[in-house]
Parts: sequence; structure tokens; C-alpha cells
Amino acid sequence: MGSNGKEVATEILPFLRVYKDGSVKRFAGSPIVPPCADDPETGVSSKDIIVSQDPPISARIYLPKQVFQQHKKVPILVYFHGGAFCIESAFSFVETKFMNRLARLANAVVVSIEYRLAPEHPLPIAYHDCWSALQWVVSHSDEEPWVSTYADFDRVYIGGDSSGSNIAHSILIRAGSEGLRNGVKIKGAFLTHPYFWGSKPIGSESKDVEKREKVLMSTVWHLVYPEAPGGVDNPMMNPVAPGAPSLAGLGCSRLLISVAEKDPLRDRGILYYNAVKDSGWQGELEWIDVEDEDHAFHILAYKSENANKHIKRLASFIVACVQEHKKKSNQLGTCVSRI
Repeated sequence: MGSNGKEVATEILPFLRVYKDGSVKRFAGSPIVPPCADDPETGVSSKDIIVSQDPPISARIYLPKQVFQQHKKVPILVYFHGGAFCIESAFSFVETKFMNRLARLANAVVVSIEYRLAPEHPLPIAYHDCWSALQWVVSHSDEEPWVSTYADFDRVYIGGDSSGSNIAHSILIRAGSEGLRNGVKIKGAFLTHPYFWGSKPIGSESKDVEKREKVLMSTVWHLVYPEAPGGVDNPMMNPVAPGAPSLAGLGCSRLLISVAEKDPLRDRGILYYNAVKDSGWQGELEWIDVEDEDHAFHILAYKSENANKHIKRLASFIVACVQEHKKKSNQLGTCVSRI
């Protein structure tokens, strides 16, 4: 029984509690903040937009001051926030702080998607919301002037952290098999501290079967996707599970994987990187491994020096492509730029 008198169905502390009447109380996640016409730290403007009324999908869009002043086409990044599919928001303080910095450093339009959260909206709803939002961005640009005026659809990126990286992976698989509207291609993607798991232990993970069933990665997945075929070995959670779609089909030409030394999910990120490298995928694969840091440190510890460095490196991934794009426009042949 909870303090409010309701019967508790399940809880995953310190994140959330689910009551038997279906209501949910969240204990984690940073405060919701409004958009800002001129962020005092970065000069980036932001506003909230409606992507879809039914289903209800919205987003926060960011426009750097220098893009507005120069009035030119720049890369566009569609971003999926983390939070284990069940907490956090594109409108939260830490996400907004991160997006402002990333947009300014990358000199890009950023669209951060507010998808529906589990357990009220169990997976695969979040996957469908984010796919629909990306399709909206590439096919409804006339409905949003910041997109239609400033976005270069030859330089479309997607990215995410934690569960947002998990979503970005599923987007890349689907884009590779189905394609995006208007023939748009995803130029690059970055997956930061991706939330993957599996029933069989790897690396430093516990070999104890009973303990593995109780670790956060498993309990959260069973909560947010109770009907997942295969449980934690569902291809959405374990992209190297038997029967998972081939990583050779990832629908982008450049991919950056980031891990952190103290992150419990680090070994899964390494496994994913090596699996992509060995899959026969034809794109450019890049890698970041940050020492002495934990999961999503660049967002949660946003004031730290390492957080600033990491955001700069993510932005450089996009900037490097801009430089490559210019070289290809001015000369024959190809040139790959790396961080």
C-alpha cells in the first residue's frame, strides 16, 4: 500500500511506482522547463511544436543564433531522449541544457522528440512514435518554418542516449529496410551509452542467473515491454540475439558509438560496436570511450569538464560531415573526416 492509500502493483526504485489502478508516480527525472527565445548561455532559440495530435507526439526544436543570422541551410538532428523508456522528457531541464549546447556547437537545427512513456504506453509505442516523428520531420517541413527554412535534408542525423540510443538503433534498422519519405537518407547517427541487454552474460556482467533477472536492465525492460517476444533477447533489446535483423542493413552512412568506463551497460556498447564492424555494414564507424565516467554523465553532470568535452565531440561528429560535404562538392572523389 502506498502512502496515498493506493495498492502498489510494482515499483522500481528510485525511479517509479505503479499502482494497481494503472496510475504511475515517478520519483526520477529533472523538472520540466519552458522553451526559450534566446538562451542566455548559448544564444540558441527553442520552441515546442506539435508533430501529431493523434497519436499525441510533440517536440522541442532548437535554432542556433548564428544559423538564423546567416540564413543558410544546416544539418538537422532528430534526437530521442533517454530515461529507460519510462522517465525523463524532451522538455526537461537537463535535456534542454544538453540540446542548447549541442545545437550551438554543431551549428545545426535540432528536433528533440517527446514520445509517449511506458508503462502507461508500453513498448513498442515509443518506437512507433519516434519513427512517425522522424517521418514527419522529413516530409512535413513546410509546416514548421525553422525546418523548411534552415534544414538541409542531405544532412539528416539522428541520435540518442541510453534508451534513446536503443530507439535510434531501431530507427536505423527500419530506415535501412523501409526507407524514409521523399527519398531522404540518414547521413549519420550517434548512439551514446546505448541501453541494450541480453540473457547471456558478457564481459564483466554477473554470471548468476537469479541476479541477472533482478538487475535494473532486466526489471525495467519487463515493465516497459511486458509482451516482448523473447524477453530481454527481443531484437529491440538485444540486437545481436539469434534472429535479429542484420546490422549490415543499418540505414545510415556514418555511425558513432560512445561508452563510459563506469557504465554498467559499457560491455553491451562494445559488443554492439564490434558486431556492426563485423557485420559487413558499409558505412564509416567511429568510437568514443570515456574514462572515469558513468552512464549519461554528459547530461546528468552537465557542469563537469568531461560533459563539456563529450558534447563537443558529439557536435564534432556532425561538423566533420559538413566539412566532408563541402569537399565533395568542390572536388571529385570522397574524403572521410573523423573526430
